[in-house]
Amino acid sequence: MIPPERRPLGRSDVEGRLINSSRSFRPLRIAVVAPVVLAIPPRGYGGIERVVSLLTEGLVERGHEVTLFASGDSRTSATLASVLDEAPGWNGADVRADEMYHETAAFLRAGDFDIVSDHSWFGAHLAALAASPTPVVTTLHLPWGDDNRRVHRLAGDRIHRVAISEHQRGGNPDVEWAATIHNGIDLQIHPYRADKEDFLVFLGRTADEKGPEQAVEVARKSGRHLKMLVKREEPEEIEHWERFVAPVLSGDEEVIENPSHEQKVDILGRAAGLLFPIQWAEPFGLVLAEAMACGTPVIGLARGAVPEVVEDGVTGFVVSSLDEMADAVPRLKRLSPAACRERGERLFSARTMTGRYEKLFMSLSGTSRA
Repeated sequence: MIPPERRPLGRSDVEGRLINSSRSFRPLRIAVVAPVVLAIPPRGYGGIERVVSLLTEGLVERGHEVTLFASGDSRTSATLASVLDEAPGWNGADVRADEMYHETAAFLRAGDFDIVSDHSWFGAHLAALAASPTPVVTTLHLPWGDDNRRVHRLAGDRIHRVAISEHQRGGNPDVEWAATIHNGIDLQIHPYRADKEDFLVFLGRTADEKGPEQAVEVARKSGRHLKMLVKREEPEEIEHWERFVAPVLSGDEEVIENPSHEQKVDILGRAAGLLFPIQWAEPFGLVLAEAMACGTPVIGLARGAVPEVVEDGVTGFVVSSLDEMADAVPRLKRLSPAACRERGERLFSARTMTGRYEKLFMSLSGTSRA
């Protein structure tokens, strides 16, 4: 299997012929503004960047004229527009300044497009000030806080907001929303596996909000082996691991740092279940969709969008405490891997996500496929 960072990016010939056969179809000129801190698609960890890549490639496959504003080391079948040759990374000298420079350059060209699809850090600020009449669709990938609440209050209806979950949308009912569109994953690189082994898996950064030490506790209480697929690179991640995770490890756990995509989906597919002891109100949780696509059920705390993404009793269990998580482990074998895959295909595929964005973009620009 070819990992996403090495997979050729190009147009689907079959889908392209179907698209172009529609006489009334007028392709849109779409600008996709990505964060510049990481390349598109990311070489390793990077949920937002992977979603942006899938959306960009999906829009190109549907016949649109797409320009991706991202770092120069990004890979795309769209037109790539860059003011920075390389992504600065999280340890760059001045990441915020690089981000503002990159985004300002993108929004200065807003008038060249029919739609701007914004996924950047400061897009709401810049879109509210842009002189161009081009509609800007800003996707909120982060939770609401005092800082972005006041910005969106000022921006008002100058931007069209997309929430990545109903939970996120409900966190600020005082602003206007254009749509709720769940994040999508590439199902082709998340193979389905029906037969499961008797271990649990944790996948995520080592950080307070992700709960790796809580996953260790749940596995110990349930008497199951735990495989931990962790990102432990940044100084704060290393500190968290050393202070909170390492002291509670028994030695039975298997820790795999920065796994390749092949390693990740292999372990996800073989696991009896994914533990998701999230410690904050995460707006979506891409790993939930990845696990279900592999046919693996989830046991997650009822925080953020977890009850929205996971169908309790069908594709996993949504619980309120670590004790309930441990109690749910023996019941995982009652759940159908096929039901997990079906939900992933139906609700969280890249095709579904891109189709919903396309429908919104065409509506705002006054066009359609029919």
